[in-house]
Amino acid sequence: MTGTTGAAGAVAAVRPMRADARRNYERLVDEARAAFAEHGTDASLEDVARRAGVGIGTLYRHFPNRHALMNAVFQEALASLVERSHALADAGEPCRALVEWLRDLITHAGEYRGLARALMSASYDESSALSQCSVPLRAAGERLLARAQEAGTVRPDVSIGDLLQLTNAIALAAEQNPDDTALADRLLTLTLRGLKT
Repeated sequence: MTGTTGAAGAVAAVRPMRADARRNYERLVDEARAAFAEHGTDASLEDVARRAGVGIGTLYRHFPNRHALMNAVFQEALASLVERSHALADAGEPCRALVEWLRDLITHAGEYRGLARALMSASYDESSALSQCSVPLRAAGERLLARAQEAGTVRPDVSIGDLLQLTNAIALAAEQNPDDTALADRLLTLTLRGLKT
């Protein structure tokens, strides 16, 4: 997929989609969400296109690669996590608020098999469309972490980047052991002991 540059490219980038293109986009996102839930994030993109009733070329016109499609699928969960951080921002116990948000993050990362691994790899690759998810998550988490640090309940050397990687690692470990439903919570509890002052 070739990009356009200059003023013409800027106009093309903000031009709204035609109605049929918008329908195709929405069907692709819906079918990708269903395929990822059923088969994990490694689900066949050809199958996603077929289920949406379009050709693979249409899928790639909207989503040049798997991470771009994953980014579109996870926007709803991302918005929910950011909204949750706002709801917790004024909680009476800042450390508890941070922990609740991290727990929610682990739950979302564990929704689709392969998501935690993809998020971990994308966090080191700013060119990945999936790394766009980490920017608002990082900002949301930084606010909660800063409050907990200001309250003196979380060590000052803890960074939100480390916490995001830890939550993805916990979600990945839980994904590998689906029969142990309490594993993620135990690992988070162990992690939190190291965070506290």
